[in-house]
Amino acid sequence: MKRPISIILVMIMAFTCAVPAFAVQSEQSVISVAEEGRENAFIAFFENIFEKIEIFFKGIKYFFEVKKEGVPNTMNKNAIHMLKSVQDAIGDSFIITTEDGKVIVIDGGYTFETDYFVQYLKAVTGQRVPKIDVWFLTHPHTDHVQVFNEVAENRMHQLTFDKVIHHYAPYEYYAAIDSSDAAEGAEMIAEFDRLSKNFPEKVQVINEGDVFNIGAAKFTTLYTFDPAFTIVNDSSLILRMELGGKSVILTGDAAVSSGNKVLANPEYKELLKADICKMSHHGQGGVTKEFYQAVNPEICLWPTPTWVWNNSHETIILQTLEVRKWIEEIGVEKNYVSWQGSQVIYLD
Repeated sequence: MKRPISIILVMIMAFTCAVPAFAVQSEQSVISVAEEGRENAFIAFFENIFEKIEIFFKGIKYFFEVKKEGVPNTMNKNAIHMLKSVQDAIGDSFIITTEDGKVIVIDGGYTFETDYFVQYLKAVTGQRVPKIDVWFLTHPHTDHVQVFNEVAENRMHQLTFDKVIHHYAPYEYYAAIDSSDAAEGAEMIAEFDRLSKNFPEKVQVINEGDVFNIGAAKFTTLYTFDPAFTIVNDSSLILRMELGGKSVILTGDAAVSSGNKVLANPEYKELLKADICKMSHHGQGGVTKEFYQAVNPEICLWPTPTWVWNNSHETIILQTLEVRKWIEEIGVEKNYVSWQGSQVIYLD
C-alpha cells in the first residue's frame, strides 16, 4: 500500500514544481505573442505610410507627365481617349466622354498604371475627384481589370464610380480550364467578388442583345460569355457604341469563336459596320480578318505596346504583322497606336 501512495506523492510534488515553470513559460509566450503583435502592427503602420508617400510622389510625377502631354479636358465633348502604358506593357485602358457630361471607362490596365490613369482622368474631366458614370470590365484578365481593383480597394478617395458593368464567366468556368490565363481569370473573379461586396448596388451584369444608353452614348451588347468556347479570351464582351454621329466596335480581347458567333448572327450584319474598331486582343491573336472586313472601319484603335506591334517578343510568336497587313488590305485610313502615346479621337 505504501508504494502506490509514494508514487502519488512524487507525482503531486513533480506537478507542483512544474506549475510555476509552466506558468512562467506561458507568461513568456503571452508576452512574446504580444510583442510580435505590436511589432507586426508597427511594421504595417510604416508600410502604410510609405505606401501613401509613394502614391503621393507618383501622383506628382504623373501630374506633370500628363501636363507635358497636353491631355485635353473633353468634358461635354464626344471623345475617346486610349491611354498609353507607362511601362510599354500589354493592356487596355479607354476613357470616353460625352456631349452631355458622362464619363465612361472601359477596362484600365495593370495596377502599376493606376497613378497615370488617375492623373489622366483628372485632366480629362477637370475634376479634383473625378466621377466615372459607368466602368465596363470586358473580362477578368489582370491587364484589363487591375486598375479597377486597385481603385475599388485603395483609391476611392481619388475618384468615384456610379456603376460597374460586366458579364464575367462563372468562377468554375475558369477553374476548369488548365491554363495560366484561366487561373488568372479565376483569381481576378475572386478578387472582384470580394471587392464588390462593398458596392453591390453599383454592379450590373449585361447580356447579349441588351441595348442601353449612357447619356448621349448608345450601347448594344453583341456578345457575352458563351460556355461552349473554352478559349479564355472568348469570355470577353463585344460592344457597339454610337456617339456623336459615329459608331464604334469595342472588342475587348475577343477571340476567333466569339467573333465568328457575332459574324454568323444575321441580326448583327448592319450593327457590325462601324466607323471605328478597337483591335481585339491588342491587335494580335484575336478575331478574324473576316470580322474586321465586316466592320470595315475608317479608324482602328490599337492598345498595343512596341513588342506586340513589332512582333519582337523573345519567346512568343505573335500575329500582329499579319493583322496589320489585314488592316492595310481592308483600306483603313487611320491607325491610332498606344505605344506612340495616349491618343484622343473626337467623334463629332
